[in-house]
Amino acid sequence: MAQRKVPKIETRKRFYDLLHNKKEKEKEEMKKRMLVAMVSTLVVLSMVGVAMAQDKTPAGPPPVVKEMVAKAKGSVQKVSAAEVKAAMDKKENAVILDVRDPGEYAAGHLPGALNISRGMLEFQVFNKIPDQNSQIYVYCKTGGRSSLATKTLNDLGYKNAVLMDALFEDWIKAGYPAER
Repeated sequence: MAQRKVPKIETRKRFYDLLHNKKEKEKEEMKKRMLVAMVSTLVVLSMVGVAMAQDKTPAGPPPVVKEMVAKAKGSVQKVSAAEVKAAMDKKENAVILDVRDPGEYAAGHLPGALNISRGMLEFQVFNKIPDQNSQIYVYCKTGGRSSLATKTLNDLGYKNAVLMDALFEDWIKAGYPAER
């Protein structure tokens, strides 16, 4: 049997086509591998980010702020939640002042409480509580803002502003009423 002789040009073309197809396939395979590697990296980084975010606990205020709150708390008159509840039960002519932010207030507050957020206190208090001799019971969520607010009220001339020395959560746990 005689071998068919393939011209050199045709052989070269076939070789080029085979080589070109092989290179194209390799390029496509490399693109797929790169895509898989990038997606895998993104997934891993996302999981690491979520894990790191979950591990972070709020650091709380810096020491200078803690000292400031402690100093304010030590300089004002304090009453317990039970004393505030008793004053409410006796229908004492007093202002219950919630110095939390409006969203916190809307989520629940002491019955009849007036809301002036700590950040706006100095700007709004004279309009909302014009009588500087009013009995004012000041509270917030944890006692920090209310300590600072009570001291500020005293500094502004409100002689009967006192701190409710209890967390808002303690008020709720005691079974005292709250409004929304």
